[in-house]
Amino acid sequence: MGNEANCTVKFGKQRLSGKALLESSELIFRSDNGSLRLKIAFSSITSAKVINGELRLKGPEGLAVFELGTTAVKWCEKILHPKTRLEKLGVRPNAIVSSMGHFDAEFLAELSACTRNVTTGKVASAPDLIFFAAESFRDLSQLAKLTKNMEGASALWIIYPKGQKEITEKDVLIAVRKTGLKDVKVVGFSSTHTALKFVIPVDRR
Repeated sequence: MGNEANCTVKFGKQRLSGKALLESSELIFRSDNGSLRLKIAFSSITSAKVINGELRLKGPEGLAVFELGTTAVKWCEKILHPKTRLEKLGVRPNAIVSSMGHFDAEFLAELSACTRNVTTGKVASAPDLIFFAAESFRDLSQLAKLTKNMEGASALWIIYPKGQKEITEKDVLIAVRKTGLKDVKVVGFSSTHTALKFVIPVDRR
């Protein structure tokens, strides 16, 4: 989940009020009157700086100036130094991690570089984190088995594809809540997948 701010944007000859949303890899702006929509990927930005409360972003489409006040510095820092995927997912060095389902080699390599305590294909005893790749609603039938070793501050991340009828955010939320876990966070896992985080409620730990 990103940060939202109501602000005014200067873009070209336009100066419009609207809502800006800072995501993990892009900044989105929609004007109140619907005449302007900007979607600026961090990777496309050639210059990012703050002057007098204005966040100034320069990219292929020109200069966009966001009048954000005190928020401008924080947003600029996040744009210039975005968190890595593992940081967003809360993977700490030497964490006990279990990987279930199919993940690409890039993600598994990231995990292995961060911690040696990674099990694949089975859930470790008292894991810090469980990553479960669910590609269809049918895969969610494995949840009871996956969560039985969770205790204390253990967390379960469900990774599922975006925009697919085979499995939706609603499917995931309903299925996991039936196990007694609580959803606490959502992040973009990749351009094609979303990650939802679930934990044991504090009063049950």
